[in-house]
Amino acid sequence: MRLFDTHAHINDNRFDNDRQSMLDDCLAQGVEYIMCPAVDRETAESAIALAAKYDYVYAAVGVHPHESKDVTEEDYEYFKDQALHNDKVKAIGEIGLDYYYDFSDRETQMREFKRQLELAREVDLPIIIHDRDAHGDIMDTLRTYGKDNYGIFHCYSGSWEMAKECIKMGFYISFAGPVVFPKSTKLKEVAKEVPLDRLLIETDSPYLTPPPFRGRRNDPSKTQFVAQEIASLKGMDVDELAAITLENGKRIFNIK
Repeated sequence: MRLFDTHAHINDNRFDNDRQSMLDDCLAQGVEYIMCPAVDRETAESAIALAAKYDYVYAAVGVHPHESKDVTEEDYEYFKDQALHNDKVKAIGEIGLDYYYDFSDRETQMREFKRQLELAREVDLPIIIHDRDAHGDIMDTLRTYGKDNYGIFHCYSGSWEMAKECIKMGFYISFAGPVVFPKSTKLKEVAKEVPLDRLLIETDSPYLTPPPFRGRRNDPSKTQFVAQEIASLKGMDVDELAAITLENGKRIFNIK
């Protein structure tokens, strides 16, 4: 199986004690590419450092809605410089809105989301969208302020009707561990319907570990279980589905 984990926080401190052995194991299990997104300036720097160290790791830069209250002008200058001049930086993300925790107030989240949509257009990179309990505002913002943006809805949690609109707007739909959860019946229905040419898989490591490893730290090797679930839903060979999503990942992130 050839796998592209299109969203894995392998710079998280939970990997500090065994990152090299974890990555070696991922490669042994078929992981060929990993996208490491940022949530703030510090994690952008660590993602870029990992991308510089490992040929198969790529980085995104940006500010997660949780951290949007703390972003500075200097951070934006850094993000823009890296996006324009670092060949391993392939996206702006993860960005968006999170109305579940509200760690940053919603007005601030929205302001910085719009600013990062503008940044992505300036540097002509895809965006990686974080959307938790904010479907309506995310879609309204993209319709109004993001008409020329493109990218990925990471760890998708919306409806099939929403997914169809996202696809028409130029977005890919990415599924993580929750699609494997037995009770995720609606999400499974969406995954079954998403066209193969707009489908991505991810882990969101170290979070959202799929069965049969619930309760343990997640890592990119577990992408295979997301691939297996979606292949089963679609009634197709898992190796074929994995290869298709790998090529989709290379396409959206412009990896040659």
